[in-house]
Amino acid sequence: MTATNTACAFYDSLPRESAFAQLTQDQRYHPLPGDWSVGVADIVNSTHEVAAGRYKTVNMVGAAIISAVMNAHRGRAFPFVFGGDGAGFAVSAQQVAAARSALAAVATWAQAEFQITMRVALVPVSDVRAAGHDVRVARFQASEGADYAMFSGGGLLWAEAEMKAGRFVIESAPPGATPDLTGLSCRWAHMPARHGTILSLVVAAAPEAHPKDVAGVYSDVVEIAAGLERGGHPAPRVGMQARWPPAGATLEAHAARGTKSVSAAKRRALFETLMAWLLIRTGLKVGGFDARRYARVVAANADFRKLDDGLKMTLDCDPQTHERLDARLSQAAADGLIRYGIATQDEAMMTCIVPSILTDDHLHFIDGAAGGYTQAATRMKGR
Repeated sequence: MTATNTACAFYDSLPRESAFAQLTQDQRYHPLPGDWSVGVADIVNSTHEVAAGRYKTVNMVGAAIISAVMNAHRGRAFPFVFGGDGAGFAVSAQQVAAARSALAAVATWAQAEFQITMRVALVPVSDVRAAGHDVRVARFQASEGADYAMFSGGGLLWAEAEMKAGRFVIESAPPGATPDLTGLSCRWAHMPARHGTILSLVVAAAPEAHPKDVAGVYSDVVEIAAGLERGGHPAPRVGMQARWPPAGATLEAHAARGTKSVSAAKRRALFETLMAWLLIRTGLKVGGFDARRYARVVAANADFRKLDDGLKMTLDCDPQTHERLDARLSQAAADGLIRYGIATQDEAMMTCIVPSILTDDHLHFIDGAAGGYTQAATRMKGR
């Protein structure tokens, strides 16, 4: 077995957990090998970008980190998590060089295409553990075709704090560098709330809280949310809806253009989305591609809840459940166990990574359409 295959074997061997509620239990997580590294990235002053109405751009740039690292590793599975205005991930020692190049290129691309400044960093797991934290990973089977990594141990948050303090930071690539963002898109229509509001929730442990007590709070929140239709999933059961022209065509053109002009890349995106829109409207199948089935799979695959050294959820929420969630979190904050923030909006939105429309392993990240996780994080309250 090659070194690369040995490195991949750790993540490939992890069991896929089918019940999200079980992931609040620490025994479901497995420590990363000692020679791995943690990657973190975020947008500088993302709150300002959201306030300026660029929340779709913020999500696109955040997802670009995952897309670039995924393509750099030629599709080999690795643990990652989308955070709205950034991302976190982990890679083996054999994958660090490719990840470093991808991060540096995304930082250059984000500044050149959108005038967005990104921080990116790679932190050895050995340094995380030397600082008294850990990085443990689990895999959640969201659907038959897609699974997502969950993180615990505090190491991801510590790495992000170190990056913001200027340590482990990777310099941007030289001007003109472009990451491989093949598959990155944002073609679907926003998802209006069906039950009241789209609630974006961010919860993090208080510094002195015992992990078991915090896990109990997370478990309670997940249990309350489970009472919502489909656990609060914002995407409609019948499948995602397409509109033409799509609101994200220009953003996708910036991601996909490579050496082409934005206008040329946008024309291609508009043509492809028009064909998809027509197929969804008519139900016609072309070359074995069933657009209506694909829209249903997109909804099933979507990542609307996660544990990443904290709990993040984007829920289609009724007023009564909103009150119950706020009451439980408020009490936990008063008890010194957690800090939390909630943002509400009328719609959710989706950013996608689609290596192929002919397989069911495409990935879809959901956030609130008016700032979502970024807005919720600015409203954190508690001890």
